[in-house]
Amino acid sequence: MKLLVIEDEKKVANFIMQGLREEHYDVDCAYDGEQGLEKALTGEFDGIVLDLMMPKRDGISLLREFRARGMTTPVLILTAKGTIQDKITGLDSGADDYLAKPFHFEELTARIRSMLRRRSVEKSNQLKVGDLYLDSITRKAKRVNTEIELTTREYALLEYLMRNADRVLSRSVITQHVWNYNFAVDSNLVDVYINRLRNKVEVDGGSRLIHSIRGVGYVMREGVPEEEKE
Repeated sequence: MKLLVIEDEKKVANFIMQGLREEHYDVDCAYDGEQGLEKALTGEFDGIVLDLMMPKRDGISLLREFRARGMTTPVLILTAKGTIQDKITGLDSGADDYLAKPFHFEELTARIRSMLRRRSVEKSNQLKVGDLYLDSITRKAKRVNTEIELTTREYALLEYLMRNADRVLSRSVITQHVWNYNFAVDSNLVDVYINRLRNKVEVDGGSRLIHSIRGVGYVMREGVPEEEKE
């Protein structure tokens, strides 16, 4: 799971990041509102921990812009502003949870786990792109009623592509989410696994679903994207 911490106090931010990394989260950080907005909109995060009182952009305006842009990433507000009215404002602005400082780290991680569980429940268990189906509970894939055998990593890659159907994904974004690691730029690991998936998914005359976008990465889509150049 990849989290973004938006917190201007560097000591607090570093404490949170270190603790979350020890809990096996992949964590990035922004130290002001403008940087937070940029990272939130350009990165792929499963959850955001957001301070309210920050330079350049305050947390509430940031949160409202997230929601106005259609961003559904769950957000936990972590702030020294702890009055009932502050909490109401934060939750009404689109926050999923609210925790006042000072806080116990164990409570923070518990709330993050709860927030991410609620998020995962909202996601459909049955994924479909064209005539390809994937059940995220049984981890079984089918195309034209033929079951597809997948390794653990192939399944993770296919699920990520299907959950982000019609969205062009760079190789670096794919490696961060599927392998939870930043590989070297020249690594061809993603390409190798994409080819493995194609060999399993696009057989017996089945149309191509995983498309290469030159210089960018891949997109899963029914039909051929206009930008595809092979």
